[in-house]
Amino acid sequence: MERLSEQVAIVTGGAGGIGAAVARALAAEGASVVIADIRDTEGADLAAELGGSRYLHLDVTHEDDWQRALAETERDLGPLSVLVNIAGVVDWGTMEEQSPESFRRVVDVNLTGAWLGMRAAAPSLRRAGGGVIVNMSSLAGLTAYAGVGAYAASKWGLRGLTKVAALELAPDRVRVCSVHPGAIRTRMTAGFGDAYTAGQPIPRFGEPEEVARMVLFVVAEATFSTGCEFIVDGGILAGAPAVLTPTD
Repeated sequence: MERLSEQVAIVTGGAGGIGAAVARALAAEGASVVIADIRDTEGADLAAELGGSRYLHLDVTHEDDWQRALAETERDLGPLSVLVNIAGVVDWGTMEEQSPESFRRVVDVNLTGAWLGMRAAAPSLRRAGGGVIVNMSSLAGLTAYAGVGAYAASKWGLRGLTKVAALELAPDRVRVCSVHPGAIRTRMTAGFGDAYTAGQPIPRFGEPEEVARMVLFVVAEATFSTGCEFIVDGGILAGAPAVLTPTD
């Protein structure tokens, strides 16, 4: 049974990694999926692979791009039912190493881009009679890591913005939740070896498809949840897996 038949979804950052996995998962459940990205070749190829999906060039930091994307989506497919904000970037470096330009760029894509998307999508979601927004935050939106100040700031900010949007859009029957992946095997983690996840309760990298299944759960099953955080982290937030024994 296709749980999302007649639903219209936009997935930003949908050309690869977690975004592509989410696009596949939504399409498999019958949704009409708009893959939105700046990676035109990869996005168009994925849309052709899925069939019934389409690709739109979208720079999430540009308000005009958002307005065009929503107008074209609604014109061709109908009002929006699902928005999944996944587009994101990271720059590595301590606070002293990272430039102000780099900091602003990360926040602009990861946080402002999602805000622009929710702002642009809200009228269409109302016209659809309600819907779901899923914001892809991170484990770095729940805890801290040295060397990713801008990324952590953007993901903590997105967590808070998700809650505000959940309150503001609840009267319109729009649910808004955040998903918080830990170490997932994507381009962003390509430089990390298996030792990076060895101390987790589930000692491996997660796969994009595992995050996509959580997003699908939020969209299709978590119908009494809004303003909530859904974690896909291999158990790392549960604490250290080592058994502690008292010593004399």
